Amino acid sequence: MKADPKGVLTGAHFLDGDHACCEGALAAGCRMVFGYPITPSTEVVERIARRLPTVGGIFVQMEDEIASSIAIQGAAWGGKKVMTVTSGPGMSLMQEHIGFAAMTETPCVFVNVQRGGPSTGLPTLVAQGDMMQARWGSHGDYETIAIAPNSPQECFDLTIMAFNLAERYRVPVMFMMDESIGHMTERVVIPEAEAIEVEPRRTTKEKPSDDYKLYAPDEDGVPAMPPVGAGYRFHMTGLTHDEKGYPVMNAWAQEKLVRRLIHKILDHREDICVNEEHNLEDADIVIVAYGITSRVVIRTMEMARAKGLKVGVFRPVVVWPFPEKRMRELAEQASVIVVPELNYGQVVLEVERIVGGRAEVRFVGHGGGALHDPIDILKVIEEVGA
Repeated sequence: MKADPKGVLTGAHFLDGDHACCEGALAAGCRMVFGYPITPSTEVVERIARRLPTVGGIFVQMEDEIASSIAIQGAAWGGKKVMTVTSGPGMSLMQEHIGFAAMTETPCVFVNVQRGGPSTGLPTLVAQGDMMQARWGSHGDYETIAIAPNSPQECFDLTIMAFNLAERYRVPVMFMMDESIGHMTERVVIPEAEAIEVEPRRTTKEKPSDDYKLYAPDEDGVPAMPPVGAGYRFHMTGLTHDEKGYPVMNAWAQEKLVRRLIHKILDHREDICVNEEHNLEDADIVIVAYGITSRVVIRTMEMARAKGLKVGVFRPVVVWPFPEKRMRELAEQASVIVVPELNYGQVVLEVERIVGGRAEVRFVGHGGGALHDPIDILKVIEEVGA
């Protein structure tokens, strides 16, 4: 379906990433947002608090991040497209409810504008230290989707994608911005509403009955949701449950349910994953980077190529689930894979697992507070390429 024109601020604008994320959410059909201000994500909710009432939506500033992360789920089950916005310590507080969203298959979007940590850390400065938390921050086994934009334009475009994926797979989607992207101002082009594809809510075609199965999956492994107020009676719980939603405390029910929760994402990995590639056709050295770091390494690649080194860049736009198939192909092609991150080793662990020794993996870690210097990455490339 097409976007509602009321939520689309058509035209060319100069926006920072936080504001562009707000506009993407509105274009995607988000009409309820619950949040609590925290640097450097506050600008998202400041703008959305002004914009939502103009399109018939509601923003509620909650008492804390814990309340925000469960309130969006109540609104989602009430039929709304929803998101919450946070950073660092707030993301940590939300983890129990991210697990609840995964278990109850609640479509929702969590925006995390990453900053330096741990604890209070660097509230106003950049980092990428929450990437593993986005994947496995809550307890138990589950899969989420995590997207890492690298420009304000992508903060608009990929926020729409985040909502579409949340609805398609009934899953919490992590929108992993970082402080530099959130506070970077660039030209953002917002198309007409009829050019924006929006995923509708997946609602059941089954009629209300005493035998209604809330979690009976469609052929793709994803169940449809009941429209609220239409006569459906259902039980929703974070406990291990059967297809009716009733708690069942045994290993058989756990295996059936959790395996489906994982495979409804992993079985569609190739449909979910989006990658960006630069000069990989002849690359012997591949740089793997995401978010703001993926922009820094373009300069590194250009300097390396000027020195005669065959260097390319592979950027996972969707970081979780990780693009394993393409990474394995690159491991067969390249002799060295360089992974710079604004942390001390998170996504590089997944790269090392997938590469499995077929290529040398070099990690270039940085704790955040500032971006990598392209020359520092170049020095690593020159060392391995000598």
